[in-house]
Amino acid sequence: MKTKVNEIAISYSGSLKTNLLPKITCSQSAAELAFEQWNKNEIALQETFKIMLLNNANKVKGIYEVSKGGITGTLVDVRILFAVVLKSLTTAIILLHNHPSGTLRPSEPDKSLTRKIKNAALFFDVKVLDHIILIPDGNYYSFADERIL
Repeated sequence: MKTKVNEIAISYSGSLKTNLLPKITCSQSAAELAFEQWNKNEIALQETFKIMLLNNANKVKGIYEVSKGGITGTLVDVRILFAVVLKSLTTAIILLHNHPSGTLRPSEPDKSLTRKIKNAALFFDVKVLDHIILIPDGNYYSFADERIL
């Protein structure tokens, strides 16, 4: 009797028109784009972690929601995060999450997760350009601007 093994298919449907993709030039442009895309009905309710996927020219390929949690935190599975990064042939990422409380300062778990993702990204030659924390009023905190990335 033969054993049947499932075949795994990998696909990504990216835009061929890269001139139409928004370009990230600084933390402000990344934060504004992320805030524009964020569900305003949930930004003050529960914490969500997303990644902005960029090509070599820092043009945005897309934003992917990695996890959605509770009021004070969310669990990020780094394996799922990198499955998306690798599947989309992304060369750089910007980490994004919100603080429903309106607190702009990163917590120790925020800093620890950032280090973990940055260290893992080195193995895949993927650049972690920033980690941005958004709050409901549209303000943001940038790890890169504060030089803690």
